[in-house]
Amino acid sequence: MLSKLKIFRLCSHLGSLTTPYIRKGNNPLLIELHFLSLNRFCTMTRSPTTAESPELPEWLKFSQNNNPTGSDSDDDFVIPELAHWVENQKHDHGSKVEGHTLKETIDSDIDKISKLLKFRQASVDDFVHALGGCGVRVSESLVEQVLKRFSNDWIPAFGFFMWAKSQTGYRHSANSYDTMVDVLGKLKKFDLMWELVEEMHELGGYVTLATMTKVMRRLARASRWEDAIEAFRGMERFGVRKDTLAMNTLMDALVKENSVERANDVFLELKDSIPLNSRTFNILIHGWCKARKMNNALKSMEEMKQHGFCPDAISYTSIVEAHCNEKDFRKVDSVLNEMEENGCPPNVVTYTIVMHALGKGKEISKALEVYGRMKQRGYVPDAAFYSSLIYILSKAGRLRDARDVFDDMTKRGAVPDVLTYNTMISAACKHSQEEDALKLLVKMDENSCKPDLNTYSPLLKMCCRNKRMKVLSALLNHMFKNDISLEVGTYTLLVHGLCKSEKLEWACLFFEEMVSKRLVPNDSTHKLLLKELEKKSMVEAKERVEKLMSQARQQG
Repeated sequence: MLSKLKIFRLCSHLGSLTTPYIRKGNNPLLIELHFLSLNRFCTMTRSPTTAESPELPEWLKFSQNNNPTGSDSDDDFVIPELAHWVENQKHDHGSKVEGHTLKETIDSDIDKISKLLKFRQASVDDFVHALGGCGVRVSESLVEQVLKRFSNDWIPAFGFFMWAKSQTGYRHSANSYDTMVDVLGKLKKFDLMWELVEEMHELGGYVTLATMTKVMRRLARASRWEDAIEAFRGMERFGVRKDTLAMNTLMDALVKENSVERANDVFLELKDSIPLNSRTFNILIHGWCKARKMNNALKSMEEMKQHGFCPDAISYTSIVEAHCNEKDFRKVDSVLNEMEENGCPPNVVTYTIVMHALGKGKEISKALEVYGRMKQRGYVPDAAFYSSLIYILSKAGRLRDARDVFDDMTKRGAVPDVLTYNTMISAACKHSQEEDALKLLVKMDENSCKPDLNTYSPLLKMCCRNKRMKVLSALLNHMFKNDISLEVGTYTLLVHGLCKSEKLEWACLFFEEMVSKRLVPNDSTHKLLLKELEKKSMVEAKERVEKLMSQARQQG
């Protein structure tokens, strides 16, 4: 069973190494180089032909040319200063792929529930049965955390939701129902999603605009635009008013999913029956600009004026962004001047977009001039502006300057947010500054800044590239503790990265785990894995991967 799969034992000789050189006050870089030199010349304690762990599945038995026990000593390497942090992540991250022994102690109810849900079950009812008698007292906060943690794995999430609903003394809140609706919509289980909405309606007062917003956005994201529009049209049956806010929400969902034409159709259909506001027009202006249909954007701006609304900074910023995307900075300057003339000066968002575009175009000096221009107007840079500035400097290879900006933020009244940290981590990973990247993640913990999926992607890619398998396991644990569920994109990143690093045993297990969660791997991922397995003459593994892909397509 997948729940019993374990990766080969990581090189045990590293655990017995002593490093008397590492003392307080030594340069961290020298410490790292010293530790790397120890790894390079250490002696294996086992023969490279030692048999594989009996816990590995038969289809992952390796030939002499691909023996996991002959893996690089980088597998177990951890930067000394971060060793304590890595060890603290030794909890079950919900993935079946582990490079170390799982900690058996269950620290809390969320861990107990997660431990039960991580075992693969065939159906929702099986999960409900598995949770029976677990002794956990259900609360709204527990439900929210579990659903977030398993947001990319709908069967255990829904099984838990149904089990929690049956517990004596507990009743799901409207917010918990909304979260479950969003999970089902995210994974395109629309029939079940609508059944849950009907159940909410029967409970009375549970269906709100927040519920229908999740429904419309998930339908639009699945390119089911007409279904999203029909969901809006039928809202009043659930007691939700079709007002300006609801109409704007639908239009925004359509625009965000690249269907501004349908958003415009909604506008034409409803403009005489539902009051309009400036946001209505700004959604259309942004949508037309995003679709690179500037004439239509300008027409929407004129129509905005005809309805008595003055174009504001949001309206003009959409136009500015469109010209920035085309690298037409003459037109950008023209629009900025027009904003000033019309008494609608650029704001921090406008300046951030212009500076970012100039930086991406390698116009670093001009980008920094925008910063000076903004300061002259008395605007205070926010976290998004600093994140953009850090990105520009990092991209130009000016990492020390980027770090100085990051360190100076708080002195200037701007608190680094998740985007700021993500930008710093991504830059550190790109330039192979492994220690700095991981220390930034630790700093996020210390500053109570919650990471997101984008925080981990460059870190995971770096671990795959550098074959840091122990750190990879620690990161997966850290993700799980932060209720971040692996999705197709992350699995794809892992499988591709591990294939390139010739860690095929790990790549195969992540591939199987992806399918077990009823996620469908990309064709490119499937083909790459087959190609690498064929190179290593891993016939059984290749056949297994082909069967898994066939299974994924059937269940998808």
